Amino acid sequence: MSTETPPDATVPPQSVTAGPGDEGKRADRFLAEHVPGLSRSRIKTLIEEGLAWRDGVRLTQPAEPVRPGAVYTLAPPPPLAATPQPQDIPFPILYEDADLIVLDKPAGLVVHPAPGNPDGTLVNALLAHCGASLTGIGAEKRPGIVHRLDKDTSGVMVVAKNELASAGLTRAFAERDLDRFYLALCWGLPNPASGEIDAAIGRDPRERKRMAVRGVGGKAATTRYRVLASHAGAVSLLECRLGTGRTHQIRVHLAHLGHPVVGDPVYLRRIPAVARNLPDAERRLLLDFPRQALHAARLGFTHPRTGVALSFTTRPPADMQTLLDRLNLSVS
Repeated sequence: MSTETPPDATVPPQSVTAGPGDEGKRADRFLAEHVPGLSRSRIKTLIEEGLAWRDGVRLTQPAEPVRPGAVYTLAPPPPLAATPQPQDIPFPILYEDADLIVLDKPAGLVVHPAPGNPDGTLVNALLAHCGASLTGIGAEKRPGIVHRLDKDTSGVMVVAKNELASAGLTRAFAERDLDRFYLALCWGLPNPASGEIDAAIGRDPRERKRMAVRGVGGKAATTRYRVLASHAGAVSLLECRLGTGRTHQIRVHLAHLGHPVVGDPVYLRRIPAVARNLPDAERRLLLDFPRQALHAARLGFTHPRTGVALSFTTRPPADMQTLLDRLNLSVS
């Protein structure tokens, strides 16, 4: 652990010195006793997010025993606005009517406000595009959002513009009554070339920002995959379909299978051995790809008002398409 200075923030850091009677207490419990306005569960989360220090050394374990005389510091992030505000952020619209919007989400665009991303999200853009009519559709901070894509995953999304559409689309996603698939560029060549990954997913007990396959405590998760093309046995383009919709599901399942998604900043932990099968230029191109090479390529669903079947397909964005072209991996 390195010595660091807590970051500047709108909410000032709060410090407390441990006394002799605090020795051996859990750090999160000790801080909850001495820092007003923050629950123990909130403090535990702050510690897990790296926002707590002991004598300038970042805390990593909420259960760490307290040391008498040590100065413990919390640096809570600024509170989010009560409701998201409209922001004029362009986004590509594939279809729109009075009930819903279908868009091609760019990689790098966060779907809704959250700690670390209080604004500049798709929700802020939607509020500017739709006006006040979107406010109140679904959750307060996620109006209109019936499903989401990770920040650096691109592709087709649908957003509800009224309560009828929100209820109908939410039900369709819950019941998996829709047609959607993702394109994933992964390391290696899965064997068999098509199959089903059936493995429960839950929070990684060691790193709370990650998800992991869990034998105990996870939620059932199923991903069906099919190899579309492969290059030198080192990388493969997969079609992935979700039987469930867990956080980071495709990324977690493919990493569990031993074929992590190219560029994944969370689940690709080391350079894959199969990278040695590639020429230097190709290997460097893949290792330098700055995000997970994952694209929500198709979404088909029944319109919640008209009952008409709608289907939308998009090609990968330019960065991922360039990567595929350099490796002669065809989407078709």
